[in-house]
Amino acid sequence: MARPSNTEERRQQIVQGLLSVMAERGYERASIAEIAKAAGLSPGLVHYHFTQKQEVLLALVEQLAARSGERVRARLERSKGGARAQVDAFLDAFLATGEDADPDAVAAWVTISAEAVRQPEVRAAYEKVVRADLAQLEELVGAVIGRRRARAVAAGLFAAVQGYFVLAAASPELIPAGSASSTVKRMAAGLLDAEPASEGTS
Repeated sequence: MARPSNTEERRQQIVQGLLSVMAERGYERASIAEIAKAAGLSPGLVHYHFTQKQEVLLALVEQLAARSGERVRARLERSKGGARAQVDAFLDAFLATGEDADPDAVAAWVTISAEAVRQPEVRAAYEKVVRADLAQLEELVGAVIGRRRARAVAAGLFAAVQGYFVLAAASPELIPAGSASSTVKRMAAGLLDAEPASEGTS
């Protein structure tokens, strides 16, 4: 495997610096100086690799999406029990604790979702990631209950995941330790095992 170039390494350092600062101070208070300090670099070097702070944020969106994708792939590969187990594995990838859990990434993702409301460029990047994740969940759900109901059920489960992200970032003490994944999986069981809704109902 090829070694990353010095430019790639520096860019990754800077993006990791933003992640660290955002986890503590949020995006608004993540100055270039603070990002540089967290990255162990000079502010001038940050400006050399990124012309503005938003570019660092967009690179962070890409990195978080890649990490999340790897986590999902690993969980799906390890899952046993067919289509139903794959849905649980997907939910675990986002919500379960463990060695691959990343609280800073969860906090950053909540901040990114807030910035997506304010910044069109961030919204486009955020929506691209969410669309891909939701499409994957919809496909997994569809393998269990069929395509007709899959989109609504997948959207409901994904909204629950995002809601847990917000609570974990804003008020973590409100969530009993280790309860997020098990609770959403119980929700999934109820939705996936329910009788099909009649036409015209939501």
